[in-house]
Amino acid sequence: LPDGVNISKEARSAISRAASVFVLYATSCANNFAMKGKRKTLNAGDVLSAMEEMEFQRFMVPLKESLEVYRREQKGKKEARKDKDKKADSEEQDKSREEDNDDEDERMEEEEQNDEEEVDN
Repeated sequence: LPDGVNISKEARSAISRAASVFVLYATSCANNFAMKGKRKTLNAGDVLSAMEEMEFQRFMVPLKESLEVYRREQKGKKEARKDKDKKADSEEQDKSREEDNDDEDERMEEEEQNDEEEVDN
C-alpha cells in the first residue's frame, strides 16, 4: 500500500472474504481440470489452467515465475539434503572403519601379550 493509506476494519474484512471466495473458486476450477485428467490431486498446471479459464491471464507470467523460483528452491533443498546424507554416510563409514581399526589394534595387543606370556612360561 502507498504511504499514508489507512484501511478500516470493515474493508480488511471485506478483502479477506473476497480473497477466500477467490481461492475457493480457483480451487474449484483447478479441481475440474484434475478431474478431467482423472486425478484426485491438484497440480500447478491445474491451477494455471484455472487462472486462464477464470480470465486472469495477466497473472499467468508472475505465477509461472513464482512457480519456477519455488521449484528451483525445492531442487536446491533436495540436493542439499542428498549432500548432507552422503556426508553423514561417509562420516559414519569413517567412524565404523576407525572402530574396526581400534578393535584390530586391541586384538593385536592381546595376541602380543599372549605371545609374551607363552615365551615367559
